[in-house]
Parts: sequence; structure tokens; C-alpha cells
Amino acid sequence: MKILVVDDEKTLVKGIKFNLENEGYQVDAAYDGLEAVDLIRSGNYDLIVLDVMMPELDGLEVCMRVREFSTVPIILLTARSEDVDKIIGFEYGADDYITKPFNILELKARIRALLRRSALVGNVSAASLIVGDITIDADKRLAKKRDEIIELTVKEFDVFELLAKNPGRVYSRENLLNIVWGYEYHGDIRTVDVHIRRLREKLEDNPAEPEYIMTKWGVGYYLRG
Repeated sequence: MKILVVDDEKTLVKGIKFNLENEGYQVDAAYDGLEAVDLIRSGNYDLIVLDVMMPELDGLEVCMRVREFSTVPIILLTARSEDVDKIIGFEYGADDYITKPFNILELKARIRALLRRSALVGNVSAASLIVGDITIDADKRLAKKRDEIIELTVKEFDVFELLAKNPGRVYSRENLLNIVWGYEYHGDIRTVDVHIRRLREKLEDNPAEPEYIMTKWGVGYYLRG
């Protein structure tokens, strides 16, 4: 597995790189946003660890640019802990968020969780799921609408796949956080709302009047069966 670590704190990068390489990962490093975007375009990375506060381009801008051409999983690093900053990170396309200072064991756990979810080929074969004019290939982790590939991030795909496999079942925000994120989550529960809104923007003809991803007011979300 190939990981890119992006941070202008070279000592921090050195420490993360050392620890991840000891876990068997191949690790590259970048120290500013522009360098990071160039490397991500030319490299074949399985995951990006990306600091928010950086020279040239900040992490949010990098995240937004990367999402124009890649769905590679991104974990944002930041010194800020406010929930609104986390929501902004998800708005820009991040898959996860960890606040400095952090325990390296936690970072490793987040990385393992995201890599498991982004694996292109699973051990168990699954048939394609068809939802109206949307087709989900669970093995290849692809979503198509009218034969056009829809670029979904790791978490977006996981949320939609879960709903598609259980049409009509209503999931609360807490349920979705526990199932999709896969670890105890202490951030703002509105993270789920952000991902639902982004899914609607990508999959619905009219996101304001969705045909597929429905809201059960006061309860949660479900896929219309």
C-alpha cells in the first residue's frame, strides 16, 4: 500500500513516515500543497494524510483539487478541534479527520479502516445492486448512473451501498456513523448530513426533490424501496 504524507512540519512527517513504514506501507512525503497535488496526479496512492495549514495551497484547497480527478481516501490533519472545521473538511471531500496532537496508534487505526473500505477487490463476491437508473458494483466499488460513472469518495460509496442493500430501512445518524465510520466517533453528527447532501448532488436528478435517498424527519435516512 502506498501512502502520501503532506505536512510542512518536517519533523512530524519524518515521525509519521517512520511509523507507517514499520507497518509495511510505502510512504512518500510532500511539504506544501502544490507539491502534493502534483504528486497525487502522477502517483498511484492508496491514501493521503494531509495537513490543513500549509504554504502555497492549504489542505482544503488541495482536497478540493484532488477531488476533481481522484477519489483516493484523504485523512485531514489539523490543529483545530472545532466541529465546524471538521464539517468544512468533509465539504471539501475529506474522508476522515484527526486533530493534532494525535496518538500515532489512532492514526494507524484510521488508515487501516479507510484502506479496508477502499479496497477495489473484496474477498467476497457481491452481485450488482440496481437502484432505479443507478447501478452499484460492490466488488469494483463503482457507481454508474445511466452508464456514466459517478465519482464517489470512500465514505459516500459506503453510505449509499449500505442504504441500497437495505431499501426502506431507516438509519439514524448515529447508526450510520457507527456502521460506516467503523470506530467511536466524537465529532459533529452533521457529518452524516454532509455526506447525504453530497450523494444527492451526485446521484439525484433534482437534489432538492430526491427520488432515491429519502429523509424520515426526526429519525434519519433511507433508500426508497
